[in-house]
Amino acid sequence: MTIADSGCLMENGGSCLPCTPEEEKQIVKDLMDEAELNLKEGNSYYVISARWFTTWERYVGQGSDDHVVDMQSSDSQDFAVVSTRITDRPGPISNSDIVENGGDGEDDDLELSRTLLEGRDYVLVPQKVWEKLVQWYRGGPALPRRMISQGVFNKKQFNVEVYPLCLKLIDSRDDIEFTIRLSKKASLHELYERVCALRGTEREKIIIWDYFNKHKQSLLVDSNRTLEESNLQMDQEMLLELQVHDSYPSQSSKDSTGNELALVALEPSRTSLSIAGGPTLSNGHSSTYSLNLRPGSALNSGFTDIDDAFGAYSAVRRGERGGLAGLQNMGNTCFMNSALQCLVHTPPLVEYFLQDYSDEINAENPLGMHGELALAFGELLRKLWSSGRNAIAPRAFKGKLALFAPQFSGYNQHDSQELLAFLLDGLHEDLNRVKQKPYIEMKDWGGRPDEEVADECWRNHKARNDSIIVDVCQGQYKSTLVCPVCSKISITYDPFMYLSLPLPSTVTRSMTVTVFYGDGSGLPMPYTVTVLKNGNCRDLIQALSTACCLRSDESFLLAEVYDHRIYHLFENPLESLTSIKDEEYIVAYQLSQKGTGKKKLEIVHQEKTATDFLKGSGWKDFGAPLLAQLEDDSPSGADIELVASRLLSPLRRTCSSSVVHSGKENGFLSEANGEPSNSCNGPSESGVQSMDNCNTSTQDLSFHLFLTEDQYSGRKPIFKDSVIKSGANRIKIFLDWTDKELKLYDPSYLKDLPVVYHRTGFNAKKTRQEAVSLFSCLEAFLTEEPLGPDDMWYCPRCKEHRQATKKLDLWTLPDILVFHLKRFSYSRYLKNKLDTFVDFLIHNLDLSKFVKRKDGRSYIYELYAVSNHYGGLGGGHYTAFAKLIDDNRWYNFDDSCVSPVNESDIRTSAAYVLFYRRVQTEMKVGLGGTSQGHAGS
Repeated sequence: MTIADSGCLMENGGSCLPCTPEEEKQIVKDLMDEAELNLKEGNSYYVISARWFTTWERYVGQGSDDHVVDMQSSDSQDFAVVSTRITDRPGPISNSDIVENGGDGEDDDLELSRTLLEGRDYVLVPQKVWEKLVQWYRGGPALPRRMISQGVFNKKQFNVEVYPLCLKLIDSRDDIEFTIRLSKKASLHELYERVCALRGTEREKIIIWDYFNKHKQSLLVDSNRTLEESNLQMDQEMLLELQVHDSYPSQSSKDSTGNELALVALEPSRTSLSIAGGPTLSNGHSSTYSLNLRPGSALNSGFTDIDDAFGAYSAVRRGERGGLAGLQNMGNTCFMNSALQCLVHTPPLVEYFLQDYSDEINAENPLGMHGELALAFGELLRKLWSSGRNAIAPRAFKGKLALFAPQFSGYNQHDSQELLAFLLDGLHEDLNRVKQKPYIEMKDWGGRPDEEVADECWRNHKARNDSIIVDVCQGQYKSTLVCPVCSKISITYDPFMYLSLPLPSTVTRSMTVTVFYGDGSGLPMPYTVTVLKNGNCRDLIQALSTACCLRSDESFLLAEVYDHRIYHLFENPLESLTSIKDEEYIVAYQLSQKGTGKKKLEIVHQEKTATDFLKGSGWKDFGAPLLAQLEDDSPSGADIELVASRLLSPLRRTCSSSVVHSGKENGFLSEANGEPSNSCNGPSESGVQSMDNCNTSTQDLSFHLFLTEDQYSGRKPIFKDSVIKSGANRIKIFLDWTDKELKLYDPSYLKDLPVVYHRTGFNAKKTRQEAVSLFSCLEAFLTEEPLGPDDMWYCPRCKEHRQATKKLDLWTLPDILVFHLKRFSYSRYLKNKLDTFVDFLIHNLDLSKFVKRKDGRSYIYELYAVSNHYGGLGGGHYTAFAKLIDDNRWYNFDDSCVSPVNESDIRTSAAYVLFYRRVQTEMKVGLGGTSQGHAGS
């Protein structure tokens, strides 16, 4: 039976099979494209196990050339590369590996494992694709999900809600707990309908409380307000109660702790914050003390030292230490808690947000969040500095974060530095004092003095960007680009908010290269040098030349040796080193620059095998080949023998059982009488010698030399009077190592190749990495390097995109300097975290030598906070160290838990983001752009 719409045949009791795998692939592609063109909220998608879907892709040939399945776990970097198309048709769809408890139970009770990642564990397909796959393969279980719209204003995006809210309803009548799953975009009205259907009650007789942490937080009023706007979190409790006197509780109702309860508003509203009167707590009323932060108060009069400000905060707290409150984990939010603790312990930000900053809220900035992010952050900071040691649940802030930055929503682990970058940029735009940004046309550098151009760029930047974040967190660096073709120079002076420092191992690489001396002056010797990862062969040659003390009239030719032969010559000095893999065996042949462009001779070594000599067999390649330049493009056999003798001379044994000769003939030793020796030592350090001439009917050379099958079929012997003519640039010959050669020369120096780590050796034990200093990381950041092939620069002179060289210099540094250590590296096939210990200073970090502008300011810094990451990718845990300046004590902030920590324990290999403040300078922060010491002053 034929189905017209897909050309399918009915088989297997009604299942529909396309005629070919290619037809399946095309049908699914068309349905995917159709869904992509019709994205809208409410569209249905289905979750499918990546394991099954990858099998189907291989069956239909989807991505068969380079499809990669990331099999990485939280503490493993293993991966699988799928490159083979399979011919067996996949079995039924199986989602058991991504469902809790293997999918046992009713479909309505199925829940996805919480640690899944899209692409690694599951894929999302549109409803029509799912229906077609089920029609072809059957199986399941079905895991439908809805597409929702996230974000606000001009930042909206569509996402499939893979993990709907899982809420726990507690019925106060019998304390029975029920699980309810609803979309975060569902309304409170839908919640009431679901509860009524579940408990068989009438709507008018029940009320539902936000019962977070098993305390009544607020009444959830039946309305169109969404669960997301009501700050309901995954797995939190709700309390079902019978309504008393058919009316809602009044706002004066009390919870079990005596705190007043608040009704959730019927419609979404802006964050409620009484900035001038102190923080508004989560229970709806102000804190129990009064902070007088109005103009003219003690805390708003300005401080000449930030320590005085912190002392004032403590005095207001009546002896109770502020800033020691933890943050509850809201479901894998340790990354957020770590970044927040570092920010809320940044002295100028603390001073700023404890003032009345309402006049600086920029609600009209299209690049900001209408001021709501700044209000939410300010409210959270006030709570943390006013709650003593009680842990705060940052539900409201997390809700705003999910609203404005959907990439941080959900319950997977995220990056604290990425969140930090978003917060700094978002706070800046929400507090930008510039209401209307002027258009400014940037002038070209034009060879003007650095100070003139830098000041002009900073004034232009400040004309459009002026906030507390710019005042204290932004510096300026000088960026120089040079075109490799026309040498066009472009210099710009750009602002920065933080410095992302590569660990030296992420910028440079160690390469081991075996050097062969073409003049017979030394034994083959491996050298390990350090070069830029994005460098070229010229950089490697220069490093080797320095390590080997190469003469000015000599040069190196790089080559890759594979299977004991030269596989590739790197004759282009600009060839990128990225083309050389770590597992490849690289050698360097010393050549005379006078012979550049001449024909080269490659000598491949062969030794006898145990097999019989049949049709030229019985010999196998070994060791590394030798390479030399030929004086004549059509050399004779004698010429080749002379070259071979010179190349092998370093391998000459000091004595042998053979006769040692003293006379010379045709450039090397001739037969003479001599006394045999009964002992053999290593290679001789003397000059060129040769072995006995072998007078046989097949050759009259001292060495057994043969032309390879590259020029002739089989092995053709070479004689003294042979003239070798070849149109190739490289003549390849075999050198057979017979018993006679082995008595005179030691081939072990050709066989002992460096141990190379192969990509397949994932179980190899990693060596302990050496510690690096923060200064070396900064130097790596400032090192000149070529742009990557995906980051080409458009040269205005060449009118072409060029792989220019880029050099960064620090021009000025801000009062608050943030260093991000780039521990995470990503490539197509591998994700990795570097646990290298970075040795950073806590006190007196002097960066003066790195700053190009000499303006007399202090560039000495002191550490005050650290964001830490423990564990591997896809998991791990974030914490923070922060220093209370007035207390001169360090504390460890591990979500809700806050504990003292010794300063000596701050420096660990988990350090990820470092926060420094300038010392020996004023840190006064005022409103309206009056901060002393910003980057452009």
